[in-house]
Amino acid sequence: MCNCPVCDASVTISDDPVEGELLECEECGTELEILALDPITLGEAPEMEEDWGE
Repeated sequence: MCNCPVCDASVTISDDPVEGELLECEECGTELEILALDPITLGEAPEMEEDWGE
């Protein structure tokens, strides 16, 4: 388990985490990304932006 960087709630991590994996904090609803595996580090997932075909 890790803590949400936004609200500090416990976030459950799968048994086989992958760097770049997206998770959602059940407490505050923030979309999180696994930034590193050793130790597991969570950060807010970047907002997806429209590229409008560029």
